[in-house]
Amino acid sequence: MMIIIGSGLAGYMLAKEYRKLNTETPLMIVTESEGDFYSKPILSNALTTKKTPAEIVITPVDSMAKQLNAEIFTNTTVESIDPINKTIKFNHKDYAYDHLILACGAIPISLNLLSDAADKIFSVNNLEDYKKFRTWVNNEKKQIAIIGSGLVGCEFANDLINVGCEIDIISLDSYPLARFIPEVIGQRLEEAFAAAGIRWHLGRKVVSIEKTSEGCQIFLENGQPIHADGILSAIGLRAHTELAQKAGLKIGRGIIVDRMLRTSDPNIYALGDCAEVAGQLKQYIAPLLQCARALAKTLAGEAEAVHYPSMPIVIKTPACPVVTSPVPAGIEGTWYYEGEGKHSRALFFDTENQLRGFALIGDKVRDKLELAKQLPLVFES
Repeated sequence: MMIIIGSGLAGYMLAKEYRKLNTETPLMIVTESEGDFYSKPILSNALTTKKTPAEIVITPVDSMAKQLNAEIFTNTTVESIDPINKTIKFNHKDYAYDHLILACGAIPISLNLLSDAADKIFSVNNLEDYKKFRTWVNNEKKQIAIIGSGLVGCEFANDLINVGCEIDIISLDSYPLARFIPEVIGQRLEEAFAAAGIRWHLGRKVVSIEKTSEGCQIFLENGQPIHADGILSAIGLRAHTELAQKAGLKIGRGIIVDRMLRTSDPNIYALGDCAEVAGQLKQYIAPLLQCARALAKTLAGEAEAVHYPSMPIVIKTPACPVVTSPVPAGIEGTWYYEGEGKHSRALFFDTENQLRGFALIGDKVRDKLELAKQLPLVFES
């Protein structure tokens, strides 16, 4: 018996890849969600593409169970893992496994603010969250404050402004996408978003949120009040590690696995947003797919270590398209800039003149494939 905990892209893509190689081994998937198969990145541009929540679903859960020849338990929380007896517990019953795969994903980081406006504060990490947010957007006024200027915050801001919402972005960072791109490129992105009508409040901390008769009032540390009909919290994600930690598995920024995606227990594996793979925590689609393919082979009897080629991140901000390959931590070097305004690129070369990262905006995104070929592999094959 193989059991997968989680039915996001990580869990389902692993199951799909595994079933290409093994159609007989019993497969169980346990998920806290409704279990429908969809692509999470679609959530942040569904308004622009005019997709309803129902249309975002690619395959309903019943069809997934048939396709995968799997038993899928939905809206179900795994209570515990017993690595010694190789069982998991849910619905007050133990289920035995030969191999257990953790595809638990990540959890939105909380604002940690006491507020009577909780019903006006949203975060979107899955389709169920998105349905609630979309219903609110469709039924209420549309002056929205987004807290966080990272990938999710910028993508949702662009999507919402495309359908006539008024957007304020509040962030502790001094420029948008600060984890992904250098400051010069970030400032040009900021200018392009401002030209599209987005209001920025950068380098600012939210100290309180109060409910009003017309929505809510957000107060910044400089005393500035910002009115909003509602708030989208997009301050980041943390790997979902609680279940693994209670089972005694090694935890770092995520569930620690080697390049075979094996945890500190030889019968338990992890992949996706919850997994820290050989020191790398990459919560994006391309690494997830690499892991799903490699782990499927391993579980089917052909051991294969995951390898990461260069994997540029495409950020869905049509007001100013962005593609980036962030510089690995600890690499010393210099940024070089080309272009003007929102059609610019930045290239990072290390001390040996090797390209180690880049940031492209506007029409410079067309250079992504050429530049990606010049980057060294993250993991060798």
